[in-house]
Amino acid sequence: MNFLAHLHLAHLADSSLSGNLLADFVRGNPAEDYCPEVVDGIFMHRRIDVLTDNLPEVTEAKTWFRPETRRVAPITLDVMWDHFLSRHWSQLSPDMPLPVFVRYAHQQVSVILPDSPPRFVNLNNYLWSEKWLERYRDMDFIQNVLNGMASRRPRLDALRDSWYDLDNHYDALEARFWRFYPRMMEQARQKTL
Repeated sequence: MNFLAHLHLAHLADSSLSGNLLADFVRGNPAEDYCPEVVDGIFMHRRIDVLTDNLPEVTEAKTWFRPETRRVAPITLDVMWDHFLSRHWSQLSPDMPLPVFVRYAHQQVSVILPDSPPRFVNLNNYLWSEKWLERYRDMDFIQNVLNGMASRRPRLDALRDSWYDLDNHYDALEARFWRFYPRMMEQARQKTL
């Protein structure tokens, strides 16, 4: 899962949106640096990552990547799941339009920014002002996201080419998303994530 899905599942679980978004920027035990609510969100994010990586649908999808891009398949798929969530938001969360949810999430996350790592603050400067969560619905933007990650981290250069794997398996990926994401939403509501 990427940013949008983590925020969405956190919202459904009444968990800290801040902690769930911050988690990728925190190493080790966060308990010394953050309040308990944010720490719980960080741990929820980590559990979701482990769960998602081991779902049969995701394991299957990883095999569809070519040998030269298979190493970055987990990262590419995380971004792609956000694409499907953004694209189908009105079906999955009809009670709150995506722009309203994005404003709500931004307000929640903004509270912790003064005490956050600089890389996280920098991400937030772009995430909200450039409307990434809403733009995930466009595949051209997904390609830009993958290219941007590859540019910032040369060892992930294969992300540029992973775009073709997504394009070649788009319909099958969408079908897998519909199999597992509603289950995860229900687990979030039941607070079992």
